[in-house]
Amino acid sequence: MQGDTTHRPPAYGQQMHETSAWRSFTRWLGRLSGSSPARAALLIFALTIGLFTSLLMMPWATASGSAPDFHDALFVATSAVTVTGLTPVNTAEHWSLAGEIVILVGIQVGGLGIITIAALLAISVTRHLGLRTRLVAQEGISTGKLGETGSLIKIVVIFSAVVELALALVLVPRLIALEGDVATGLWHGIFYSVSAFNNAGFVIHPEGLAGIDHDPLVLWTLMVGVFLGSLGFPVLLLLWRYRWHIKRWSLHTRLTVEVTLLLMIVGAVLYAVLEWNHADTLGQMSTGEKLQNSLFASVMMRSGGFSVVDNVMEHSETMLVTNALMFAGGGSASTAGGIKVTTIAVIFLAFLAEARGHEESTAHGRTIPAQAVRVAVSVVAMGATFVLLSTLALIIITGDDLERPLFESISAFATCGLTSGLTEELPPSGLYVLSALMFAGRIGIMTFAAALTIRHSRTRYRYPEARPIIG
Repeated sequence: MQGDTTHRPPAYGQQMHETSAWRSFTRWLGRLSGSSPARAALLIFALTIGLFTSLLMMPWATASGSAPDFHDALFVATSAVTVTGLTPVNTAEHWSLAGEIVILVGIQVGGLGIITIAALLAISVTRHLGLRTRLVAQEGISTGKLGETGSLIKIVVIFSAVVELALALVLVPRLIALEGDVATGLWHGIFYSVSAFNNAGFVIHPEGLAGIDHDPLVLWTLMVGVFLGSLGFPVLLLLWRYRWHIKRWSLHTRLTVEVTLLLMIVGAVLYAVLEWNHADTLGQMSTGEKLQNSLFASVMMRSGGFSVVDNVMEHSETMLVTNALMFAGGGSASTAGGIKVTTIAVIFLAFLAEARGHEESTAHGRTIPAQAVRVAVSVVAMGATFVLLSTLALIIITGDDLERPLFESISAFATCGLTSGLTEELPPSGLYVLSALMFAGRIGIMTFAAALTIRHSRTRYRYPEARPIIG
């Protein structure tokens, strides 16, 4: 036997070492993902971003035929998978058709949710969802009830396909007529349909939407797509089941629809008032166009990312309103980002209950538990902390004033995609900062925090109460 081993090729030992290393790596991945569904969600998203980064690093992905810089490929891959829309390069000019297809697939994968796709694979193989897979899927698209996860996954895929197809059926003929080329109009129509419903905000016209922003049909189609995508799949599931029987809607659905409509109207009114006579934005438009573009801007502020005007040309007051709406975001478990509209609703209801002297928050005949209020406060606090640290880092990196770094940080965290033009000017270090912020914003603050928690333990004792002075 010893004679046999001495005649083995030198590479044999190396091969055994590599196999052992691979097994150790896979066991480590298994322990990491198995220890917490939140950690599994984080890991899957990170690996997916890595995959799309490697695809965009290929020479065939660029219009020039040369490999792009790593920081640009990583940033765009992160922006696509997190359905943000920020980009340091002009999408239409920098990437080839193959590169744009990679970006589109990244948007679709990110919009549906890597967790949803993983759960669908499990369904196709086992014909049922195991408990662990259900818990992992719950992290990506929480319904509040574990048993609804399987049905919600089906709704995610079916509804996404139906809505994107409907948007494409409207946009494709219109863009073919506007651009005068069948192939170009077909590709642009499909791309914008996916980008709109997934709240991605990627644009593949070299000049942005400037070439088609005069067409009401295109603008309203984009608005409808972004609005539906921002509601959240749990809300769409309830609307699909109960249609307009409002009494059968859950509290989450009611709060989401109410706050979404309220923010949309308030945003449109404020934008119109602040920019009505501004020559660089709405000033040169007719009254109808001003009203239409004000509503368009309001819808896009909360995660859509499309824009018919240059954001940096807006008044500082308008950018401040945009910051607030971007930070608010859309519905939970949606393609929108931000702290979510239900978080805002829960905090406002808690404030209202405190002002009235009530011990508990209520809405629509339901009591909101104190735990939900604590979670809402934690979400806002952690989100504000992420934005604060990112803004500080960008100010140090660029030497710029507060306005643009703050705007860009909130846009990245809320996966909105509106830009003040700062992203295109950032050095690699600044792009890495925003990439990390987009990743944290898309995974979700609470999921991200849970994924970084080493252990979950239950306290078996309770200290005596002591009330600090507040306010």
